[in-house]
Amino acid sequence: MSLVRLRTFVEVYRLRSISGAARSLNLTQSNVSQHIAGLEVAIGHSLFERQSRGVEPTMAADDLAQDLGDLLDRAEEALSKARARSSDLAGVIRIIGHADLIAEEIALHLPALIDAGMRVRLQPAHRDLVQQMLLEGHFDLGVSAYPIIDSRLHSEVIREEPVHAVAAPQVVARIRSAVSLEAGLKGEPMLAYNLDRPLIDAWLRHQRLGHVDTSPAVTSPDMRVLRQMLQGGVGWSVLPDYLCRRDLAEGHLAMIAVSGPPLTNPYSLVWLPTALRNPRVAHARQTLLRRLRDG
Repeated sequence: MSLVRLRTFVEVYRLRSISGAARSLNLTQSNVSQHIAGLEVAIGHSLFERQSRGVEPTMAADDLAQDLGDLLDRAEEALSKARARSSDLAGVIRIIGHADLIAEEIALHLPALIDAGMRVRLQPAHRDLVQQMLLEGHFDLGVSAYPIIDSRLHSEVIREEPVHAVAAPQVVARIRSAVSLEAGLKGEPMLAYNLDRPLIDAWLRHQRLGHVDTSPAVTSPDMRVLRQMLQGGVGWSVLPDYLCRRDLAEGHLAMIAVSGPPLTNPYSLVWLPTALRNPRVAHARQTLLRRLRDG
């Protein structure tokens, strides 16, 4: 059974699309269809049913995908690493992710990629766009503060980042002087990443507080905007440690509650498995994983 046909099958299975697999594999749609047809003859079962939008896998396809697991991905990753050791890594690496995470953390490790001959292209984006752009092949690597739920993408946690509820010292003093912590929080403007308030609600649950039923006064997908407003004495928010560590040490911000162990949030590096066939992407991924974990 041809490994090329198996790789084509895996790509069609993940993308649910003949045309999408053809683009990803740099093949024609006819080539992809021929690979699938040959594989169907070899195993004696139909693998996909054509729909108005893409294809749907049959039970035989589900069974084959489960048997293959990540074997092909691991084999191709090993080959890419070997090629990277003897390849010219010069070229562009495209990274997409949360703006503040890229600026405050990822940027610190980009010189290692530049020294390897790469040119780096960065793009800020929220979680859903990160996943979409990676799946469509517009970017090579992504960084996300949210769990990746699409099985077509792979991810590895690069760190468990503590998060803290913070405000300017004078705002914290007002919150703590209220009849209760919950009342104090309700009495000050809330600044949040978005209207869903993911970090804030997680922190409230962690502190065993009730739901602070307040619409955020300000939302920004770049949390450096929230940090700047907090430093100016406006409201309160929940920020990852890398964004407020220095301000806490220098007294520009203060923690609202410090009881118990801090809440942590996982941050991940994300990629489409087929992207690792490119030695440059494989090398960049391995370099960032190692450096971000050590950091």
